[in-house]
Amino acid sequence: MEILSLLQTSPTALAITTFVFSLLVGSFLNVIILRYPKRLHYQWTRDCKEHLGEPFDEPAPPGIVFERSRCPHCGAGLKPWHNIPLIGQLALHGRCANCQGKIAHRYWMVELLTAILSTLVVLKFGWSAQSLAALILTWWLIAIAFIDMDTMLIPDQLSLPLVWLGLVVNLNGLFVPLREAVIGAVLGYLILWSVFHLFRLLTGKEGMGYGDFKLLAAAGAWLGPKALLLVLVISSVAGAIIGIAQILLARQKKSQPIPFGPYLAIGTWVALMYGDQLLDWYLHSTGF
Repeated sequence: MEILSLLQTSPTALAITTFVFSLLVGSFLNVIILRYPKRLHYQWTRDCKEHLGEPFDEPAPPGIVFERSRCPHCGAGLKPWHNIPLIGQLALHGRCANCQGKIAHRYWMVELLTAILSTLVVLKFGWSAQSLAALILTWWLIAIAFIDMDTMLIPDQLSLPLVWLGLVVNLNGLFVPLREAVIGAVLGYLILWSVFHLFRLLTGKEGMGYGDFKLLAAAGAWLGPKALLLVLVISSVAGAIIGIAQILLARQKKSQPIPFGPYLAIGTWVALMYGDQLLDWYLHSTGF
């Protein structure tokens, strides 16, 4: 009880506790980002083979919760202390203890990103239901963003529950009234759905995936219809800046598709955290 009282009354204690705990969450998010798409691909392939009556004997990829982490180079299982967020990789100097294969920097970067964003959330919302909901949204967006970066896919199993969760958290108007949450979800989906079909009508090509529609619907369900324009503006600007930078650095070809999910995630999180301030700044600067 004393610990809970301290967390409620001390923003510093709450921020430090959140940072440390969120490093662990970031470690688990790494597992989801790496393994969940493989699990989905395995299930889809198995279902297709069964439907066609063809044999399927591929071994199942590792599960998300109970299977221990292994080196991607030699397959050796990692010791528990190797999995300590940030510290484990620093202690190993970024290499596998068994084969000395290089460990990708992205693992510790996801952990650190999760901790930093989570700490900013609790500094803004404090000890509250809003803070807990915003943390869940933040972690969910990180998982979706990195999965889309890797696979050009936003699984329905992640995007659709996020829509429903946004409606649930707003049953009593946690972020916006329920009516606005419903309108935001519908409008968020229809905006990108309309852009998709208009673009295909004019060019004969598909400019984005259906997962993007559902992710913007989730943003609307959490933040309401007024935030959608801000989410789209931030997403488009971030996507343009990063995309141009990648092309200039020769890391991306002009014809290569760019996932939009990570930028929608950025726009949603920024709107969650700073939407009111950005809107007030815009109205003040334009004289409205």
